[in-house]
Amino acid sequence: MTKRRGLLIILSSPSGAGKSTLSRKLLEWDPSLSFSVSATTRSPRPGEVDGQHYHFLSEADFKKTVAEGGMLEHAHVFGNFYGSPKAPVQAAIDAGRDVLFDIDWQGAQQIVNSALGPHTLSIFILPPSIIELRRRLESRGQDSAEVIAKRMQKSWDEISHWGSYDFVLVNDDLERTFADLKTIVTATRLRRLQQPGLVDHVRGLQAQFEELA
Repeated sequence: MTKRRGLLIILSSPSGAGKSTLSRKLLEWDPSLSFSVSATTRSPRPGEVDGQHYHFLSEADFKKTVAEGGMLEHAHVFGNFYGSPKAPVQAAIDAGRDVLFDIDWQGAQQIVNSALGPHTLSIFILPPSIIELRRRLESRGQDSAEVIAKRMQKSWDEISHWGSYDFVLVNDDLERTFADLKTIVTATRLRRLQQPGLVDHVRGLQAQFEELA
């Protein structure tokens, strides 16, 4: 049969619930997975490389790309624009390669409602508790107390959209959550829609059956 069609695998969660760690583990588990490198208007952080961690664009260039239909999804978050360039994603799934997205619920909804929506797999990651969520944010040591407070305020709005996802996992044990995540991805890859060669295969079976009749 011909190669299967690629999936757009979406992972979302409030900041600190574990989606970035789970994304990294998925990429290590299956090197054929490609990560959708987002575009952003924010300034690079120390150690970030343009084109590897993000595509860093000016606000004018970002808005121009959106106007030309070049973003699969985009959003305004914490004073900056973020988005997923469309062309590399389309090329990957047409070639049978899965693309992984680490995005928020707004971006997820835009992708699900796009022309590529039928080929998406959306998964929401919940924290075991709000207290644990705060602890994880503080233990990262990446953000100021003010930024952490803003992320905590935004977390409930993000969590409230859990019901719009295909699957929801409570990340109370990282390894168990990752095992469940691998099971979900493996099963969804076998979805009938992702196997365009099935139609020709069944036709071939029919022809063989008629020859034997």
